[in-house]
Amino acid sequence: MTIATALKLIQKNELILPAIQREYVWKPSQVIKIFDSVLRGYPVGSFLSWKVLPETVGAFKFYGFMRDYSGYDKKHNPVVDIPTDREVTAVLDGQQRLTSLNIGLRGTYAYRNPRAWANKAWSYPERRLCLNLLGEAPENEAGLKYHLAFLTKEQLDQAVDDDTKKWFPVSDIFDAGEAFQMAQIPVKYGVGNNAKAVEMISLLWQEVHHNQSLHFYEETDQDIERVLDIFVRVNSGGTVLSYSDLLMSIATAQWKEKDARAAVHELVDALNTTGQGFDFSQDTVLKSGLVLADVGDVGFKVKNFTTVNMAKLESKWDEISTSLRIAAELLADFGLSGGTLTADSVLIPVAYYVHRRGLPPTYRVSDKKHDREDRAALRSWVLRSLIARGVWGSGLDTLLRDLREIIRLEGESSFPLAAIERTMARRGKSLDVNDALIEDILGLAYGGGRTWAVLATLFDHVDTRMQFHVDHIFPKAQLDQRALRGLKNSDGTRRLSDDAIDELVSKRDLLPNLELLPGPENIGKSDVAPDTWIVGHYPGADEYAAFLKSNALPNALPHDVDDFLAFYDARRDALIARIKDKLQTQGGASSFAALPNDIDTEMGEGDLDD
Repeated sequence: MTIATALKLIQKNELILPAIQREYVWKPSQVIKIFDSVLRGYPVGSFLSWKVLPETVGAFKFYGFMRDYSGYDKKHNPVVDIPTDREVTAVLDGQQRLTSLNIGLRGTYAYRNPRAWANKAWSYPERRLCLNLLGEAPENEAGLKYHLAFLTKEQLDQAVDDDTKKWFPVSDIFDAGEAFQMAQIPVKYGVGNNAKAVEMISLLWQEVHHNQSLHFYEETDQDIERVLDIFVRVNSGGTVLSYSDLLMSIATAQWKEKDARAAVHELVDALNTTGQGFDFSQDTVLKSGLVLADVGDVGFKVKNFTTVNMAKLESKWDEISTSLRIAAELLADFGLSGGTLTADSVLIPVAYYVHRRGLPPTYRVSDKKHDREDRAALRSWVLRSLIARGVWGSGLDTLLRDLREIIRLEGESSFPLAAIERTMARRGKSLDVNDALIEDILGLAYGGGRTWAVLATLFDHVDTRMQFHVDHIFPKAQLDQRALRGLKNSDGTRRLSDDAIDELVSKRDLLPNLELLPGPENIGKSDVAPDTWIVGHYPGADEYAAFLKSNALPNALPHDVDDFLAFYDARRDALIARIKDKLQTQGGASSFAALPNDIDTEMGEGDLDD
């Protein structure tokens, strides 16, 4: 059939998607590439469809194709209620391509502007696919010939006076179903005398309305199991469709009472709006489901997606959802967010512990001594597991099974911290402190998630339920290359050599020059020298001394760049002692036989990033 015919079937909900299909995942660049192929007359591939007879329609869930996609609030396909007295055609393979054609020719694509807020609607302006009628694509690695782009209304308005561009909304071609309507387009856009532009418009119209370039292979069997097998075979041959997508598809097909697709997406959205926001994926939620449902093998393998396991997952879904929500809230209380949590899998054992004990939401804020101590142990383990490298990497499924077993056996009344750490050590994932870990931590820099986490873990005064900022103790502005080169001696010569400047700049952003301050304090501090700022902020002798101790700062704070290196070395030594104390394991003796007697051994608070 032609592209236009397929899109009209989509428009009338006669060409739809079975619930086993994943959602739309193509990027704007992929949409542009397929339209470039269409314009060049290249084939866009074959499609596999399923003729669903009326007697089968009522036993299955269906979704419509995306037309107007938004990365902010329109990422989920609309549910389609199909009358049971008609047959429909469901697409088993080719959804991404057909959706891209539908968006380009009938709809919009709203993606986030660079560096814009992820949680603001205005960061996702509506864009339409446009074709430049006056020139070919700029030189590019993708080999694109035609100049296509997704543009906002503002961008189109700004390009009106550009003599090198005449942007033409591709959707106008779909609306021009008849040849005479197509002929009016060049006049409308003022390119009637431009043979190249007229040819381009005509070519696109031919490919959309005239050439039967879409080839469908149709399956007519009404056996759901057979259709599912076909879907898995077609979609698991490569790496584009993940096994979590297959699990979602199979769960959707096999759940009896709940809509698995809607339930998982709703939970992912809820988790990701917790606290300052997370970036948990469908994979993490589905893996959590397998763990919390006590499925023996938690790997994303087709053999694990049995009817029995899916029924178990569905029957426990409400409990699983509640436990995951509480776990995400706990991680947020620990100061974690999407920007600082680099190992999403840590959510899973926390959720299993909540699930094992049946902990209520009030556990997070309970002031009972046992609950406070239990949360401190849980938080200590979470943060230290994220600080140590490699814990949540290879061997994840085995680690999750081991952690689940320990929590099941020993987590009835409290978090079994010591037992968990012993188990992890036997698996080669020790949280023990050694010289290599210390050097790794001291080399953490400003802007990294692990940096925030380590600082929050090392310092007891940080309440991770409040907003703390990573702050340069000695101002970053004064250690800028240009500022340092501008320093002069009394005779006008440069004060610092290139090597001295390089050393100062190399240490400027590292952990020994960083601390955590409450947001308002950090903003007010600006680039004031630390010895001046602390006197103004903590004028009393006791307050002054308490601030130095709580932040592991030496008594002599620097005033200018001449004092910085001595301060840096002193703070580095203080941090080494603090790291050895705060990050020691609970499962047995620390790597360090003795610790300084004057170190406070109470566990610190924190947040972190892998």
